[in-house]
Amino acid sequence: MVTIIGLEKKTNLKTKESYLVLLVQGSAEVLTSKATGRAYISSRRASVPCALNDLQAKALIGQTLKGSIEKVACTPFEVKLPTGKKLKIAETYQFQPDPEKAETVIG
Repeated sequence: MVTIIGLEKKTNLKTKESYLVLLVQGSAEVLTSKATGRAYISSRRASVPCALNDLQAKALIGQTLKGSIEKVACTPFEVKLPTGKKLKIAETYQFQPDPEKAETVIG
C-alpha cells in the first residue's frame, strides 16, 4: 500500500502543456547506512501522472492505493550535491499498481 501525500504541477518540455502528478509514499522501512553501518528509517517516494483537475487531485491526499514503490533502472544522469560532489544515478523509484486492481485501457 502507498499513501498519496501531495501533488505537483509539471510542464511538458516539448508541448509546454501542464499536467498534474500525484506524489505517493510507501511504508517506513529500516535501512543501513553504507557510510556508518548504522540503521535509519526512510520510505520510498514516487510521482504518478494523473488526468484529474486540481480539486479532484487535492481530494485524494491522504488516501491509500494498492501497490508498491519499486526501484527500476533508468537512463543514467548526474546530480550535483550541495557539497559539489557529482553523483551518477542509474535507478529511480516507480509506483507499481496491484495487478489485481489495475485496469488496461486501449486506445
